[in-house]
Amino acid sequence: MLTGTIRRQVPMRLIRLVLPFVLLALLWHLLDGPEIVARLSDADPLWLSLSMVAALLQFPFLAFRWRLTAGALGHPIPRGQAVKEYFVAQLVNQTLPGGMLGDAARVVRTQKQASLGTATGAVVIERLAGQVTLLLVTLAGLVLAHVLPGGVVWPEGTATVVAWCLGAAAVVLAVAALAWRTRPDTGRRLASSLRRAVFARGIWPRQVILSLGVVACNLSTFYFAARAIGVTLPPEAAVTLVPLVLTAMLVPLTIAGWGFREGAAAGLLPLAGVASEPAVAASIVFGAVILAASLPGVFWLAPADEDDEPTKAR
Repeated sequence: MLTGTIRRQVPMRLIRLVLPFVLLALLWHLLDGPEIVARLSDADPLWLSLSMVAALLQFPFLAFRWRLTAGALGHPIPRGQAVKEYFVAQLVNQTLPGGMLGDAARVVRTQKQASLGTATGAVVIERLAGQVTLLLVTLAGLVLAHVLPGGVVWPEGTATVVAWCLGAAAVVLAVAALAWRTRPDTGRRLASSLRRAVFARGIWPRQVILSLGVVACNLSTFYFAARAIGVTLPPEAAVTLVPLVLTAMLVPLTIAGWGFREGAAAGLLPLAGVASEPAVAASIVFGAVILAASLPGVFWLAPADEDDEPTKAR
């Protein structure tokens, strides 16, 4: 049975390793590949540096959101350990297929401080809070772009963007409802955990601030990456289209969303007047910056020091 499982996993891992190159090669063929390379070779070091700073700034927000969530569930994690473990998790997610192995590593490497269920719940809820916040920012941006006086007149295709957002929300709600019906005990435990870790008095304002901080850092990283290759994104594009481009990274068929993210950029950013070639170049720069920002995780890949004493989460 174990041999059969391994045989099934190997082809999927190979697909995840090869598919990014296939997708990028396809984009090269369909678009003007030399122009993409030219954009990348002329990238502005100043904007690249700003993109890197924004990418690095997200780690304290991510780590403290995880620490806040875990602490509310009775899983105390020291500040320093939370930051180190998040660097490790991001490095693993950026370099290995699947996109979730780093989160599993956070669970395993901090499990000694809590039960497996609690450690897992903290990671799941923390990631869920991030995705929900990104979706809400996208929807708010779409609404404001249409109702504010002097707002942008969106070109044909905006309805598709809105449909993507609403579709993503519907999928999340459907999965949650299905889980609740099929496993009511699990649903009740999840609801209880969400009340304690997200919606409790004194917790939710910090959850909102930290989650918005993460989104702001990610959007700024992409915005600066686009500036580095000579593209200035309108603010409304940064808060509506870029989140959808980043959502493509969640597709667990490549490494860190490579290929899918560039395809989404080529398809969506033209709605903001950005040609497909620079859109792809901006996405490639963003991916490279995120990978480079996670490299400090190399220094903490060794198992966490068992002598570290957990401190009470605040």
